[in-house]
Amino acid sequence: MTKAIKKFLNPHTIAVIGASNTPDKVGNILMKKLENFDGRVIPVNSKHEIVENKLAYKKIKDIKETVNLAIIATPAKSIPLILEELGKKGIHNIIIISSGFEEIGNIKLQTKLNQIKNKYKLNILGPNCFGIFNAKLNLDTTFAKTTPKKGTTAVISQSGALWSYMADLDKTFSYFISLGNMSGLSFTDFLEFLDADPKTKKIICYVEKLKQGKKFIEICKNSKKEIIVIKTGKTKKGKEAAISHTASLATNYKVYSGAFKQAKIKHLNSITEALNLEKENLISKLKGKKIAILTNAGGAGALLADNLASKDFKIFGPKDLLGTAKPIDYARTLHRIKGHYDNIIVILTPQSMSDPANTARELVISHHRNKIIAVFLGNKSMKAAKQILEKNNIPFFSRAV
Repeated sequence: MTKAIKKFLNPHTIAVIGASNTPDKVGNILMKKLENFDGRVIPVNSKHEIVENKLAYKKIKDIKETVNLAIIATPAKSIPLILEELGKKGIHNIIIISSGFEEIGNIKLQTKLNQIKNKYKLNILGPNCFGIFNAKLNLDTTFAKTTPKKGTTAVISQSGALWSYMADLDKTFSYFISLGNMSGLSFTDFLEFLDADPKTKKIICYVEKLKQGKKFIEICKNSKKEIIVIKTGKTKKGKEAAISHTASLATNYKVYSGAFKQAKIKHLNSITEALNLEKENLISKLKGKKIAILTNAGGAGALLADNLASKDFKIFGPKDLLGTAKPIDYARTLHRIKGHYDNIIVILTPQSMSDPANTARELVISHHRNKIIAVFLGNKSMKAAKQILEKNNIPFFSRAV
């Protein structure tokens, strides 16, 4: 599988299915993020002949070039037909960005996807996926606001939004892989490749569940590289958050923890620790035990819920507003919050659709402002928001997860 994964992460030609000229649409963000890619990008759009100054094909079957990787950004219900077309065309490496499958209880559609995957032997990453990053090729198909520089640390994660936090810091990386629901490719497939990759020295894994636990442990045990795992599910709240995020019904946390120790894996509780940053003490600002959490990042919400619940805080949520959340979505959700909470923690990660500064302004005028703690994860994209929040005496944290 290592050779297949190498081809998956090092494509020469990429087809974007659902490519769009409409700003803020996923298909448009992908096209713009791929402008710096050291390869060819082919848009597929049934209505427009030109997408972002590139000649588009109306149908997959019309594509004349050899495509190494297809990225799908269309509604979930359209995916089975698209997979059939890709399978018939002989395009086997596929990233499904679209959500709306097992993570929301749509088992029927998930099963259909799996059947087509097996029929054509497709290498599927996702669905409900944040994309990939390969520094060597200037390849970034993620929705992070920032693209980091080339380094020697690789990240494999079930949370895409956590990457938007990491990419926004002054850190360097070799690869990022968002696994999403893990319908096809999973941790072990990419671990094997990265273990053999001479340019990668350290591997960070954000884990909600493992599909092939024994194989994962075996690869880590035999690896000479530094492998760090951040695992959710220590508490009931952490498990609940993982289930709603990527349909990950977590196995007993103690079982995982013991296995990691046996394999000499460094098991940490936060992204900041994994990146050798000092974690901020958010708890010092909490006024009581009843805490509500809003987030545009399921993984960040799960980590924070786990951390606070393990210290006997009573957690409500996390309420996941999804990566498309705009300032108005935060404002409306805050306005609808009823009942008594000692604090409301508002998490924001810098995704392409995010607007940190204007979200900060909504927090300042909220009738809950005296209870709000802002956890705006990142650095480069958060400077204006930080100024607004601190000027208005709203506690601000950028490395609390």
